[in-house]
Amino acid sequence: MQTLNSMALEIERKYLVRGDFKPFAVKEDRIVQGYLSSVPERSVRIRLSGGRGYLTIKGPGNSSGVSRFEWEREISPGEAEELLTLCEPGVIEKIRYLVPAGSLHFEVDEFLGDNAGLIIAEIELTREDESFEKPFWLGTEVTGQPEYYNASLMRKPFRSWASTT
Repeated sequence: MQTLNSMALEIERKYLVRGDFKPFAVKEDRIVQGYLSSVPERSVRIRLSGGRGYLTIKGPGNSSGVSRFEWEREISPGEAEELLTLCEPGVIEKIRYLVPAGSLHFEVDEFLGDNAGLIIAEIELTREDESFEKPFWLGTEVTGQPEYYNASLMRKPFRSWASTT
């Protein structure tokens, strides 16, 4: 993330996963998150991860979907648990794996619950045109496709896609 005043510019690309990445993972963590607001202009997320709580605000993405503003602060796990009770319906649960790729790393999310079967890899970059090592298990790029955003998956889970397409 590039810092711009008190906000940061998040530059990331997202991919579906088509192969076995788990042997290359160096860390895994269970994540539970909900949204106080999931409108396209801004999302306000509450997350519990690794025994820590977070409050994150994200702005709309640019035209490519690669960059958007993000503000995040750590909050206590108790505060996060309380705020999760106020969230919109549709809590997201997933296991996040950290997978090195050259000098960078992918965060690979294996979704659980109503989003089970969906696995998305994200890589955070310092600039939109930055090149990076693409492992064999990386599938189709879905950067900028709103249906793959966590806030969208909360409203329309992956399991429901087959019944509507």
